[in-house]
Amino acid sequence: MSHNTFGHLLRVTTWGESHGPALGCVVDGCPPGIPLAAPDIQRWLDRRRPGQGRFVSQRQEPDAVRILSGVFEDAKTAGQVTTGAPISMIIENVDQRSRDYSDIATSFRPGHADYAYFAKYGVRDYRGGGRQSARETAARVAAGAVARKVLGAGVVIRAALAQIGPHAADRGRWDWDETERNPFWAPDAAIVPVWEAHLEKTRKAGSSTGAVIEVEASGVPAGWGAPLYGKLDAELAAALMSINAAKGVEIGAGFAAAALSGEENADEMRMSNAGPAFLSNRAGGVLGGISTGQPIVARVAFKPTSSILTPRRSINEAGEEIEVRTTGRHDPCVGIRAAPVVEAMTACVLADAFLRHRGQTGGGAFAPGGGARRP
Repeated sequence: MSHNTFGHLLRVTTWGESHGPALGCVVDGCPPGIPLAAPDIQRWLDRRRPGQGRFVSQRQEPDAVRILSGVFEDAKTAGQVTTGAPISMIIENVDQRSRDYSDIATSFRPGHADYAYFAKYGVRDYRGGGRQSARETAARVAAGAVARKVLGAGVVIRAALAQIGPHAADRGRWDWDETERNPFWAPDAAIVPVWEAHLEKTRKAGSSTGAVIEVEASGVPAGWGAPLYGKLDAELAAALMSINAAKGVEIGAGFAAAALSGEENADEMRMSNAGPAFLSNRAGGVLGGISTGQPIVARVAFKPTSSILTPRRSINEAGEEIEVRTTGRHDPCVGIRAAPVVEAMTACVLADAFLRHRGQTGGGAFAPGGGARRP
């Protein structure tokens, strides 16, 4: 199996399966001298892990990370810093229940990648989806933690759950701070009871529902991105689409831009004491594939969880027509735990873009441990 690596100068390789002994990642290309220890990574993993509410998978995984390479003691600070060598991290699986999947060992679950994997490779790990499982995203979050350290505190990345099923957060009540005060990453406190009622009804019916995550990255200076075939928005869209269950990505106004006039869509500019100032941000912080200095804004649509209790028609490896009913521990809405993953992928893309920008133009001087500076 190829293509388990993404990025250019900051390259991330993930490995492992849902029900294997462990999973993890290797981050190659991280500059030396950046303070990095396991707690710096664990804080982000704790936000993603399952078992933290009745509307997410009850699989109990501590997601405890260990750094195996790429860091060493810094005599000046008595802490660990990156050495410039590949950073290898491991997260052990401790709560697998492979027996939950024995009934579908030769069945193709509708909506899953079972058939596609089998058609391509002739073999598949049916336990929890194996490599195709969303469990793999824990490794992405670990890599994202390293990317955040490369970017530094000046770049702030935050995601919110903007919609569950047909119920969307109210833009008039959007509050980023609210996302830290509820289990849904909701930016609108009033939508939480609506989502709870919708999810309870969905869960009791043995079904699932979709969601939309919105991510914003502020503090990104103008100039990142490499046209024509390394456009920042194109690489961000590709990274976000690679997340399990993602079925659509839009940047800025996205598909809504098709209904706008040229006057409405153009982000007008004026000069301020701090430099160029945009009067709107329908471009989502990227023009011509290059960052503008505006916040970078993207949204990701996630399909309903394919593992449902309702019997669905399918076939098995022998070509027989069957009905499949998926048991086990599953999220009725995968979007609830997707916000940390979307943040992590955004961080990886931006950190890679920063390093490439520095390499090509010399702009954005890098101070060890200090992250990105404006050119």
